[in-house]
Amino acid sequence: MAEQVNVGDMVPDFEMEIYDPQKKDFGKVSLASLKRERKWTILVFYPADYTFVCPTELSDLADKYEEIKKAGAEVISVSTDTKFVHLAWQREEKLLHDVHYLMAADPTGKVSRLFGVYDEATGLALRGTFIISPDGKLTASEVNFYNVGRNAAELARKIQANSYLANHPDEACPANWSEGKKTLKPGASLVGRVAEAVSR
Repeated sequence: MAEQVNVGDMVPDFEMEIYDPQKKDFGKVSLASLKRERKWTILVFYPADYTFVCPTELSDLADKYEEIKKAGAEVISVSTDTKFVHLAWQREEKLLHDVHYLMAADPTGKVSRLFGVYDEATGLALRGTFIISPDGKLTASEVNFYNVGRNAAELARKIQANSYLANHPDEACPANWSEGKKTLKPGASLVGRVAEAVSR
């Protein structure tokens, strides 16, 4: 496996075993297969199953899963637990009953290390979220420490913006942009005139 990837890098292929809550069965997922399907890939690393902040995050993500899928993305949650623990946790924890996205197992920490979220001291992954384009480029990265949960609504906004910009490369999305709102068209006429552009 290659060294840690950074935003703007092409992500090397990886494969992980998964528990699929929709099929209630095990399988595998690879970046190569998602690229063949022209999907955006969203990796959501979290420290561990059977913990405290993690089920609140995965439940929040489940609430936004359909919205994220509509933007052409597939969500994969990842921890260093095994696929068997994923199955048991998803079955037992009520907050996870609506989780339908793939739950990937990274027990060796290989993929967690690739994205720079593996904590060697604990063997756990930090709360890292990564968006990979259908071409395999890392376009967004966010890493939180163990005690701060993330916001799935912001993740949905980010994937919508990335998906939009992939089809409109001459535009840019300002702060708090959401679908249907104005974008910016960088150029000489916009220099020093952003306030006027966003207020129109």
